[in-house]
Amino acid sequence: MFVHQFVKGEGPHTLLLLHGTGGDERDLLDLGRELAPRAHLLSPRGKVLENGMPRFFRRLRPGVFDLEDLRLRTTELAEFVREAAGQYGFDAGKVTALGYSNGANIAASLLYREPGVLAGAALLRPMNPWPGEAAQGLEGVRVLLAAGRYDTMSSPGDVAEMRKVFEGAGAQVEEHWHEGGHELGPGDLAATGRWLATA
Repeated sequence: MFVHQFVKGEGPHTLLLLHGTGGDERDLLDLGRELAPRAHLLSPRGKVLENGMPRFFRRLRPGVFDLEDLRLRTTELAEFVREAAGQYGFDAGKVTALGYSNGANIAASLLYREPGVLAGAALLRPMNPWPGEAAQGLEGVRVLLAAGRYDTMSSPGDVAEMRKVFEGAGAQVEEHWHEGGHELGPGDLAATGRWLATA
């Protein structure tokens, strides 16, 4: 089980909040409540430490993922979401991820490796965790790719490949572009809020 926070909401949907490197289970709670006022909030803390900073999976160096660890951690996170649905009584078929940076990458990996866990995913500044690989079983899943045009960590090619893969697996994909880098801007949050409101 992950160290985590669960905040009960009033609606049928659950927002799975996945922090970036150095964050924790409290980082995105206020943002989640702002963007999805009625949703349940489920926010785990990444189990991997990099120089004392929590992450959801190991990397060999910036931009290079430890794929064996990523595969293991993706399965572990999927199991956590299923167990949490039983523990807290939320609908396991109505879970949408909201992930930033490292959190967006593990959420994208769930789409690739664990179809059926997420009904949707807002991926803020994602890198493609499984370049060159296909996905399947994403019919009806909604995906938002929120990218920075000058992001040195995630290239437009990453976004283009993920869109192609996810749409090829049946997902409904939207893009939002920020005229900046890896940091989030007000436009990202407004676009994500609008996207969540249409779920």
